[in-house]
Amino acid sequence: MTRAFLVVMDSVGIGGAPDADRFFNGDVPDTGANTVAHIAQACAAGQAEKGRSGPLHLPNLDRLGLSAATQMASGDNTPGLDGIPHGLWGCAREHSLGKDTPSGHWELAGLPVPWDWHYFPDTQPAFPAEISHAAAQAAGTGGILGDCHASGTVIIDQHGAEHMRSGWPICYTSADSVFQIAAHEETFGLDRLLQLCADVAPLLHEMKVGRVIARPFVGTPEKGFTRTTNRKDYAIAPPAPVLTNWVQDAGRKVHAIGKIGDIFTMQGIDTLTKGSDAELMQALTDKIETAEDGSLTFANFVEFDSLYGHRRDISGYARALEWFDAQIGALLPKLRDGDMLVLTADHGNDPSWTGTDHTREQVPVLIAGLGSGRIGQINFADVAASIAHHLNIPAQGPGRSFL
Repeated sequence: MTRAFLVVMDSVGIGGAPDADRFFNGDVPDTGANTVAHIAQACAAGQAEKGRSGPLHLPNLDRLGLSAATQMASGDNTPGLDGIPHGLWGCAREHSLGKDTPSGHWELAGLPVPWDWHYFPDTQPAFPAEISHAAAQAAGTGGILGDCHASGTVIIDQHGAEHMRSGWPICYTSADSVFQIAAHEETFGLDRLLQLCADVAPLLHEMKVGRVIARPFVGTPEKGFTRTTNRKDYAIAPPAPVLTNWVQDAGRKVHAIGKIGDIFTMQGIDTLTKGSDAELMQALTDKIETAEDGSLTFANFVEFDSLYGHRRDISGYARALEWFDAQIGALLPKLRDGDMLVLTADHGNDPSWTGTDHTREQVPVLIAGLGSGRIGQINFADVAASIAHHLNIPAQGPGRSFL
């Protein structure tokens, strides 16, 4: 029996989405955004020298087909990446009308989003009065702080001291379909924050807001504030079975690593490991060594996106890619005969782009363990169908296997 490992490199897009002109950062359409190519070009030009130096160095991802996939998706130049692919490789486009985490992951798991998400306007206040009132009531406070579009790190710097003084939760959103609540782990309490998010999530989900996100932080006004790894997403449950359900319904085990449990509200998931990307890489290594025959391991590595993409930090994103590449290089020899390792992404987040939002891009599909060859341009849902084919289980949804 065979095993499958589906690894999402959160936001590692490769440009070229045919509908990018319909998605925006502020007033600027995402046409021309390309996360991988623009990072590679910046590195080659000496514009990404913080904590690293020189051309972008991703020998393992490139050997699996990263530069070839980027060229296929967009035609953009990736200096420093020009390897001949030794894995199966291609690029995938999304059809769901979103460039966010749930949209990308649901569709990779075989389910295009069947509705339009609700987004909050970039005004102040951003939220309808009934939402703000519900959040304050659930928190037991006289009101909320924030009530706007904001960067998560910036807004806790702005309101952290007042939050600690008043106890009012910090509520904010972004260009994604999200309602985020930041609170101090010690003065407000982590359990209280998680309960607050759970209490308001049904109201937001009824509006088709994709996620309510708990954003705990620690620190002091004098020394500064830092977000912790105890983030938790309260996402709308997928309205139909997805890849995790297909595998579990076939009597197999499903192991989630990172945000996967939150994204799919634990549907079809047997075990969950959370933590920093370094901790998640160790968990992935452990699963490659120990996961059962016939199982699926589904992982998300978020720090490309959360620490560097949204902050438009090209050097940091490049460092994260090079770290990830080295880790993958160490994992590849551990794969068993018949294993399928799929490396892909859920959207783009070009750190060279204007604004702070995700970018609408195609994504790489790089496969180790099943020989080499070009799979061409595919759809996100084809990833789920192909994994189901590999595991010899029934698939649902619109995807078609490329195997």
